[in-house]
Amino acid sequence: MKMKRSVRSWVVGLVLGVLMLSVSVLSLSTASSAQIGIGISVRIGPPALPVYAQPICPGAGYHWIPGYWAWDDDGGYYWVPGTWVVAPVGMLWTPGYWGFVGGFYGWHAGYWGPHVGFYGGINYGFGYGGVGFAGGEWRGGTFFYNRSVTNVNVTNVTNVYNRTVIVNNTHTSFNGPGGITARPTPQEEAYGREPHTAALAAQTQHEHAASQNRQLFASENHGRPAIAATGRPGEFSGPHVERASAAGEPYREPKMSPKEARGPAAGNRGSGTPARNAAARNGGNFNNRAAARPDNREAGNHAAGNQAQGNRGQMSSRDNPKRNATPSRQEKQVQRKPEKANRAPAKAEPKRDAPEKHR
Repeated sequence: MKMKRSVRSWVVGLVLGVLMLSVSVLSLSTASSAQIGIGISVRIGPPALPVYAQPICPGAGYHWIPGYWAWDDDGGYYWVPGTWVVAPVGMLWTPGYWGFVGGFYGWHAGYWGPHVGFYGGINYGFGYGGVGFAGGEWRGGTFFYNRSVTNVNVTNVTNVYNRTVIVNNTHTSFNGPGGITARPTPQEEAYGREPHTAALAAQTQHEHAASQNRQLFASENHGRPAIAATGRPGEFSGPHVERASAAGEPYREPKMSPKEARGPAAGNRGSGTPARNAAARNGGNFNNRAAARPDNREAGNHAAGNQAQGNRGQMSSRDNPKRNATPSRQEKQVQRKPEKANRAPAKAEPKRDAPEKHR
């Protein structure tokens, strides 16, 4: 009898232990998912990705972080130069990307993880051709570089191999109608649910330094930044800085100011978020991959101007709320006098502009 009780107690304890362990694992997974935070959203699309060369890899263990357009509420889009950073062992970088959904361009921030997940199908180059990463791979605790798409000095870095990679010349910088229409594969979705690590401090500081440099803003460089890529984070001068040889597409000045273009927080419309891109802050994305619904006519579109005529805007329920039920006779009597006293001709809603084409 005592033995049965002991066995029962042992089984109950084991079950409770497993449950507690499961709760801990779920908590960690939830924390990792929480790091996949909410980015920002704007009404105008980012310029095309500029054409530039990759600086030589500084040494073994460095991982390439492709350049991208970030957003500032005062100056608009600015270029964050591509750069080399020392990678966490065994981890790969999934780049952030802009996605056009619901009339806004929202930023899905990048992250470190054991596999490269979905990054909008954007062709960032140098191994990031839109799906996965072909620029290198981990073999144990050592990173090996694919020389066919990465600039590596074999004298300093001997962990190399050669594997052919098909390179395309697409420079579109956002996912969605008018841009890249790629959708995540089941495997990419599974990779997106893995535990992730936020962008490194070096990446955060690199993006912040870029936001302080006026020549990196699209309004100044017209899509062709003078500092397109750097040998190390924050290294904006010297022999290892690469200029953009050309803009990815002809640049078109937006018709609204950055403050006018700023939209609500992606995935949390109605509350603001910092203007800086979440890529260097929370290492995540807001994972809103529902079918795009361009219902804001001011939403920009820079991809060859080919979708503008189809994007007819519609007011959302927030912008055009339905009136309340018909008021009672007493309510009408109370409301009639103030209405007469304060009656003024209603202002007609200004005609919305056609979708902004921004390149």
